[in-house]
Amino acid sequence: MVCQRCRRVVGEDLALLGLDVIEVRTGEAVVRHDTELPMKSIREVLRRSGFDLVEDKAGAMVELVKNTVISMVQSAGLRERKLKISEVIEQATGKDYRYVSTVFSQTAGITIEKYVIAQKVERIKELLIYDEMSLADIAFELDYSSVAYLSNQFKQETGMTPSAFRTQAVSARKDIDSIGV
Repeated sequence: MVCQRCRRVVGEDLALLGLDVIEVRTGEAVVRHDTELPMKSIREVLRRSGFDLVEDKAGAMVELVKNTVISMVQSAGLRERKLKISEVIEQATGKDYRYVSTVFSQTAGITIEKYVIAQKVERIKELLIYDEMSLADIAFELDYSSVAYLSNQFKQETGMTPSAFRTQAVSARKDIDSIGV
């Protein structure tokens, strides 16, 4: 659960099951209960809304790391905050980065570094489609040392240059008043 809408949906889903929802935070729901929780029903209702129930500690840590990375990449100005991803992850988990990295890799099947790159590439795609920022501005925003480095990484991940992606994405879009005509 990364956004406010996700937290709202999870809260509503749990309330529909008759649970007394105290709080829904990123990756965690707190409910008041006197009896055993209906885990099967919770799992089913969350899956219908596109969520998974994380019940083990390693899985919970992976979800926390993923949500932390997504939030960091989506928020403006990585470079301005001068934060290292490893430091942010240590802060979020309260654990040593090497330990978290090992658990993440074993559980998720991908390294944190690769996950960060994948999230950055998705953010680059989004910003390219919006076509409101230059490639230099995007590189600065996402804390790349240069446009060339961003372009190389983007091409490695997508098989095309950012310019080719922007052209393709723009040509694939329709004017809003021509949809359905």
